[in-house]
Amino acid sequence: MAVVEALRRTPLYDAHVAAGARLVPFAGWEMPVQYEGVIPEHKAVRTDAGVFDVSHMGEIEVEGPMARDLLQQLLSNDITKLDVGEAHYTLLTNEEGGIIDDLIAYRTGEHRYLLVVNASNRDADYAWIKEREITGSDVRDVSDDFALLAVQGPDALRKIGIAPGTPFTWEMGTVGGIEVMVNRTGYTGEEGVELACPSEDAPALWDAIVAAGVTPCGLGARDTLRLEVCYPLHGNDIGPGRDAISSGLGWVCALDTDFTGVERLRAVKDAGPEQKLVAFTMTENAIPRGGMAIEGGGEVTSGTLSPMLEVGIGLGYVPAAVAAVGNVLTIDVRGRAKQAAVVKKPIYAREG
Repeated sequence: MAVVEALRRTPLYDAHVAAGARLVPFAGWEMPVQYEGVIPEHKAVRTDAGVFDVSHMGEIEVEGPMARDLLQQLLSNDITKLDVGEAHYTLLTNEEGGIIDDLIAYRTGEHRYLLVVNASNRDADYAWIKEREITGSDVRDVSDDFALLAVQGPDALRKIGIAPGTPFTWEMGTVGGIEVMVNRTGYTGEEGVELACPSEDAPALWDAIVAAGVTPCGLGARDTLRLEVCYPLHGNDIGPGRDAISSGLGWVCALDTDFTGVERLRAVKDAGPEQKLVAFTMTENAIPRGGMAIEGGGEVTSGTLSPMLEVGIGLGYVPAAVAAVGNVLTIDVRGRAKQAAVVKKPIYAREG
């Protein structure tokens, strides 16, 4: 008889139930996919403010006098450029330059870093880094200590009383009288913050944010928002079997440093990738979905109907020869050939 592992719940589970959320399994967690609905939640973030429970994300702390050296060996971006109070987007890569995970690295002290990783990769990431720990570094999984709430949208900061700031920085602050780590990061393409707090403070923080007029949003809107601005989803658009250059993430690979897989990535960059991850919009009435074939040997990795543009949009790998903006793609949408056009990233951008 198969053993069914119980789904984990964030500290905000009761708040989601009370708000009438539709809960679904996601990366081993029971998470809200929507409240009122994906489209109104999506539009709330684009035009006003929304809050997401992202407490399922993993947090790994790396500390010690050799912490920077360890991370420089393992992560693609140049960790030596981060000052205390700064953060950057980076990749945990394998020997072939494939992407074990994409993550945000925060420098939280002179010899301390916090890595915020994807929920589905938390255990694997921790094991990978822990196995490569060097003398003078200490790697700890601190995920259960934190809750994380993303507050995103053009009116998000005003509503929760946080002044505008520089993206990819962090500082301590208070929201609703609760001390929080204010991280100026997000996954929506809008101005906003991700607020980290002790797990026990999460329900009060959530209530304060919602009371300020911020719309609760689920994972459904988080996915459509990130796809409109072409932020890749690990496990769909990027992964261990695709190198970072082909995935369009060469800009976060410091190829002059010696991180895992850098030799392979240098070679791919020099030769040019065989395939590239491109953004596209449908020019015929159709909604693309991950796994659909693109004529000529390509594949859709993510697709949806854009709530803002009201057309089918997506990301997919195509041969490099047809990856230029403007090229026409033919996608097999449930047995019917439908045309799309390669477009510049991001697919959606705010006017002005």
